[in-house]
Amino acid sequence: MMDYLRILIEASFGFAALFFLAKVLGKSQITQLTPFDFISAIILGELVGNALYDPEVGVWQIGFAVLVWGVLMYVTEILTEKVKATRGFLEGQPSIVIHKGKIVREELKKNKLDINQLQHLLRSKDVFSLREVEYAVLETDGSISVLKKTMDQNPTRSDLNLAPEPTPLPMAFISDGEVLWDNLKEAGFDKKWLMTQLQQQEISDYTDVLFAEYKEGEDLYVLPYN
Repeated sequence: MMDYLRILIEASFGFAALFFLAKVLGKSQITQLTPFDFISAIILGELVGNALYDPEVGVWQIGFAVLVWGVLMYVTEILTEKVKATRGFLEGQPSIVIHKGKIVREELKKNKLDINQLQHLLRSKDVFSLREVEYAVLETDGSISVLKKTMDQNPTRSDLNLAPEPTPLPMAFISDGEVLWDNLKEAGFDKKWLMTQLQQQEISDYTDVLFAEYKEGEDLYVLPYN
């Protein structure tokens, strides 16, 4: 019984420590996962995971290990922020894999990337033909940034000589049958307004709605379960 209690305490402490560390290091550690960040995440998980099943390792040892590794990661982030010369070594550098419409095979080889993988990355950016691409940059987190050729780019409002318009931010009002009251209130509406909108679309109860989204200047967009 004591072993289960020890695991519970250490697991809870490890979770709290890693959660706090993620908050301190910032969102970039998650959204921009470089090879170094990936290794760091694995090691942090190993530190906590191994400690859970080692009776000789207690809460303080887990905390100390997480603290040491967190400090090392933080120092590394400070170095890459303050000392530009270290960025290429610690974070890697973007690679131009398509230059002026031509594939740069040397960069593909250097990044262990084949044509099929390149096509997969391009399709994730809604590019289904290599002939549409003027430049493609493989980022340090493994994603790709694409600049299409002029004739394949979508026209902008300035291209069409149209006046600019404000871009309102859509807000979810109902998700999986539950009203997001904070969003509704922030937008300046109440339950009565919401029910009126739903009734106009022949929906009597918001629990019948899978998703509903509001965009300023437009009617409520509703997706019922059926």
